[in-house]
Amino acid sequence: MLRTVPFVGIFAAVILVFVAGCGGSSPQPTTTAGGDSRPAREKLLIVCTTPMVGDVVRAVAGDRAEIVTLLGPGVDPHLWSPTRSDVLQILGADAVFLSGLMLEGRAGDSFARVGQSGRPVVRIAESLPKSDLLLDVANSSHFDPHVWMDPILWAKTATSVRDALSTIDPDGKDTFATNTAAFEAEAAKLDSACALAVGSIPFAQRMLVTAHDAFGYFGRRYGLEVRGIQGISTESEASIADIERLVNEICERRVPTVFVETTVTDRAVRALVEGCAARGHEVQIGDALYSDSLGRGGSPEGTWIGMVRHNAKSIANGLGGRG
Repeated sequence: MLRTVPFVGIFAAVILVFVAGCGGSSPQPTTTAGGDSRPAREKLLIVCTTPMVGDVVRAVAGDRAEIVTLLGPGVDPHLWSPTRSDVLQILGADAVFLSGLMLEGRAGDSFARVGQSGRPVVRIAESLPKSDLLLDVANSSHFDPHVWMDPILWAKTATSVRDALSTIDPDGKDTFATNTAAFEAEAAKLDSACALAVGSIPFAQRMLVTAHDAFGYFGRRYGLEVRGIQGISTESEASIADIERLVNEICERRVPTVFVETTVTDRAVRALVEGCAARGHEVQIGDALYSDSLGRGGSPEGTWIGMVRHNAKSIANGLGGRG
């Protein structure tokens, strides 16, 4: 009978092999203050988990670092497990940046082991004051990790990125500070654009229904009631009773549009639409929203600013406003 090897065991085993020394024709290593060996290079090598984290780190680092993002467009971080290749990239980096707050699922805890090999591990969302965070209504001991949905809140994470990079690369301190201020200014512009779009939605129609509960921070910021079919993590499952309750509320409120997400199956959303139709209320499916990932590279939605702007426009248009 086949035996399943726990993920944490694989992660730890790869770390031990890497730290002990890998064979092959790798570049001449340089020993860091932490005592580990990595290939000599001109720029910092920074590994980030999600594209949203990669965007803020890239904005702050500028041209002083090479940024590698492990999760590509459309990959659900709640369900992600690093591959051996991912682990080797993590262990070869000068620093690792995560979102944190359990967004990366079971992989998040395993990054604690990376710090033992001398790499700084920064969970940027966990740098935010707890008073700024929303609780998971299904588990009050956990916070909602989807903080990038609020531009002003996400901009605050740039400070933790700035401080971490300044520790690793003191010569870049002034550059990181300048870039952080520029990122915060862009986030403020984005916030104004989102407020304008969502503000055009009639008050009676300001109910946002999505595939999973990823838009709590967006709703709090811009005055929307938010309903997710699944919970905060896509590992959760909505029951038939949950769907029935939501169908009743959509029909009572005459919600015109519900939304699918690019990283979540549309099965439950279509069940809502069918349930509403059976009660005589026709509801349409709006543009797909970006929740836990960005769009493809090179597209407007392939950046954090572009994805949030797309979401605000699509939500406004779908709920009777002007995006």
